[in-house]
Amino acid sequence: MTTLARWARTEWGPLYIAVRGPLVRRRWRAVPMTLGVVCLTALLHIVHNQSWGFRFVEDVGAVRAEDPLWLALLRTPLSLFVPALDLPVWGALAQILLVFGIAEMCLGWWRTLVIAYVATLAGTLYARVGIWLGPDSPLGLPASDALVVDTGPSAAVVGLAVFLGWRYRAYVTAGVVIAAMVVEVLLKDNLAGKEHLAAIVAVLALCGLSAVRHRRAVSSAGSGLPPIRS
Repeated sequence: MTTLARWARTEWGPLYIAVRGPLVRRRWRAVPMTLGVVCLTALLHIVHNQSWGFRFVEDVGAVRAEDPLWLALLRTPLSLFVPALDLPVWGALAQILLVFGIAEMCLGWWRTLVIAYVATLAGTLYARVGIWLGPDSPLGLPASDALVVDTGPSAAVVGLAVFLGWRYRAYVTAGVVIAAMVVEVLLKDNLAGKEHLAAIVAVLALCGLSAVRHRRAVSSAGSGLPPIRS
């Protein structure tokens, strides 16, 4: 076995094993939520591009920092599935199919949606904080970004990729995703890039909480006491 093959087995072996079983047994039936999300995203994109549907999609799924917070929170769940109009939709659909699909098989559909929502919400809330800090702060944003629509599914995809990398010890892969988002901000300092970084920070916090919970459960089991339940 070559060095590259050994590295690939170490990096992606646990993730491959976790995905292979459900995929071989159930094939596309293993990812019903992901297929629904892909269809919903494609449908919203088509409607968004129509003169009769543009305002509807904006009203139910477009989040801007200028919006009242209650309205932004109300729109955020659906905003996960509203891709940017200025980017190729097929790229977004492919990312969702791959990353959401792997996450659904490894984590389950509801955990996948929770992590995706946390990542997207982190970007949404960061935009408000960044505008409040102003452009003179390294973490700040110009006031004009209050009019820019949030990232859509990309923040959720980035967050899920990082969480999967941590969960299945694909640390190099997770590191590459994080590094790519940092480079994006350095080369193109825009709202989307910084929202991606906010999503990563939120997901890393989830990773830390999960690790603490796991250690406590192991410690309780080792002491002969029943595991802590939350």
